[in-house]
Parts: sequence; structure tokens; C-alpha cells
Amino acid sequence: MSAVIPTSLDRDSEFLYERMRQATYDALAVSAGERVLDAAAGLGADAQELAARGVRTTNAEPSRRMTDLGRLVAEQRAWDLPAAGIHTVRAWSETLPFPDRSFRAVFCKGSLDHFDDPASAIAELARVTAADGRVVLSVVNMDSLGCRLMAWRDQLGRRRRRKPGRRHYDAPADHYTRFDPGLLREQAARAFVIEEWTGVSLLWGVRPWARLLAWLPERAALRVLALADWVGRALPALSDVLVVAGRPR
Repeated sequence: MSAVIPTSLDRDSEFLYERMRQATYDALAVSAGERVLDAAAGLGADAQELAARGVRTTNAEPSRRMTDLGRLVAEQRAWDLPAAGIHTVRAWSETLPFPDRSFRAVFCKGSLDHFDDPASAIAELARVTAADGRVVLSVVNMDSLGCRLMAWRDQLGRRRRRKPGRRHYDAPADHYTRFDPGLLREQAARAFVIEEWTGVSLLWGVRPWARLLAWLPERAALRVLALADWVGRALPALSDVLVVAGRPR
């Protein structure tokens, strides 16, 4: 995780993660009892939250380490995953082992930019989604307002000696695609008809912003974050996270 920004749980990070989860779940538009696929599910935490809504989830995760750790966490917390309608399959999202139209909805939250071939993965997600179902993608926007501001700052101060290392607006080492609104829309539109396009949060990971939020009283900080998030929803191209959803072609 040392390559992922920000690694600390600052107020802006906590706010973004929660808003990203809720925006993704809302975009799924599923009801209790329906089947959902979580592509690149990691430890499977989203499936457990969806299970509380009565949604049956299949986790597709290629990493044995992730699936084993997720199973261990579930055992430690005495969760009966099959009873909750949660199943885990080790699989790459580019080659999913499911028949066509297997799921009411499919989502990939925060992982698409880690894929070697995201366009193929999106096509697979659409293939296994019901014709009238939903494909939902949530991905970090590397052309966000925060990234732009930090790039402009470095441009203005380019004559000053800069510390070595990755910049805020550079994709982390484990991100193989640097998604921006144009690229995400282009790849998504090949596989599904875009019905929803929104943004989440603003200025995530910008250190002066995080310091301001830490300085403010908690209630005031949450109000400021909510206002910034409203701007991100209204102007997705500036937001920190892009959420796109639609029905498969």
C-alpha cells in the first residue's frame, strides 16, 4: 500500500471511501435476493455490506493471498459467508468463469486501474450482466481538480529544487492505467450504454486541504467535505473518483 495515496485515514480519506461505497451501491440499483458480482473483490468487504441489504454477492478475486485473508477475517468475526449468500471465486476479471447474463448487476470499485487490460475486463463485466441489469465502475480520476492544482503548483515552482519521488498527479506504481474522464467514458461506452455518470469528493489527498480539515471542528469539516462533494457530483470531471453505470450492449 506504500504506492497508494493517501495511506493515512485523514478526514478527507474517510469521507471519500464512504461516499465511494455508497455511490457504487446506489448505482447498482438491485433489490434483496438478486445476484451481484464484485470484480477484483479483495477481502470481500463490500459483499458483507451488501449482504446486510439482502443482496447475494459473488466475489471474483485472482489473488490467493487476498481470498485467504478475507476468509480468515470472516472466520475471526464468526461470519457464515454462504449463509449470507456470499461466495468467492478466484478469477481474473478479463476472463470471468461465468455464463453470459449470470448476474443482475456487476461492479468494480477502485480496482480497474490495476488491471493489465481494463477494456477487456469491462467487456467481460458487461457479458455476465443481465440485459436489463447494471454495470458499475468506480475509479480514481487522475485528472481531478486536486491533481491539476498540484501539477500547476509544480509547474510554477519548477525552478525550485523538488524532493524526489512520485507526485500527487502521477499514477501509483501498481496502477497500470491512468484513468481520466475521457478514457473511462471511451472504454465504458464500448461495452455498455452509459446511463449514469457522477463524481465523488474533491481535493482528496491534497495536503493543505487535509490540514485544513484536520484543523476545523469535526462538524464544520464534514460540512465542508459535503459541499466539496456536491461540487464533485455536479462537475464529475473535477472530482476525485468517477462512477459510471449503465446496461450492457
